[in-house]
Amino acid sequence: MTVSVDILQQLPLLKGLPKLTLDELSKQGEIRAFNKREVVFNKGSAPTHLMFLYDGRLQGIDFTVDGKEVGCFFAEPGDFFGELGVMDGKAHPETVIALVKSTVVALPRQTIRPLLTAMPAMAEALTLKLADKLRQASTQRRILGLANPLQKVCAQLWTMQVSTSSAQMTAKIPLMPTHQELAIMINASRETVTRVFQLLQSKAVVQRDGNDLLLLNLQMLKEISEGTKEGL
Repeated sequence: MTVSVDILQQLPLLKGLPKLTLDELSKQGEIRAFNKREVVFNKGSAPTHLMFLYDGRLQGIDFTVDGKEVGCFFAEPGDFFGELGVMDGKAHPETVIALVKSTVVALPRQTIRPLLTAMPAMAEALTLKLADKLRQASTQRRILGLANPLQKVCAQLWTMQVSTSSAQMTAKIPLMPTHQELAIMINASRETVTRVFQLLQSKAVVQRDGNDLLLLNLQMLKEISEGTKEGL
């Protein structure tokens, strides 16, 4: 299914492009729909397109030597991914799967790569994206190195928050991942994550709100994640 110019203009990386450029991308791009748990692309596959998440949620995962899944990142609407392979032509370093029913915009590598290197605004956006991924990877390594499951979960939640008040006393995580998806990110069992959530909810640190998770006590969450408070 081809992609309209209106959809392309909603993607942060592309919205400043000239109309003629968007028209050409529209002709060559396509929209792909993925069901829950469907693979968008596999680790080791050839990079043929730069991908943009239009709606839904995705997760990048890698595998340990014994085949266990380890989470690398979550992709939210508007995010682009697969950029490493697009730039250097090497195989994708991770597998990306849909956590919910998702829609992805795919633009051919041979079309989008020249724009990423020639247009200053896009080059800057790409550089900032790569810098952000490096920071995320550094944070994720720190979380994986923690021994306390409570601290691990709190540290992961802290990285995912979106402020909901000017005083930043509360926050939320929209479309909160499942306990299994969170467990993959922190290299823990689903049962361990569930027990931690039961504790956090009993102490009014977090609260479910439909598909979202409300973070009711950011100070406590921060102290636990940083190791300055050992328990509840």
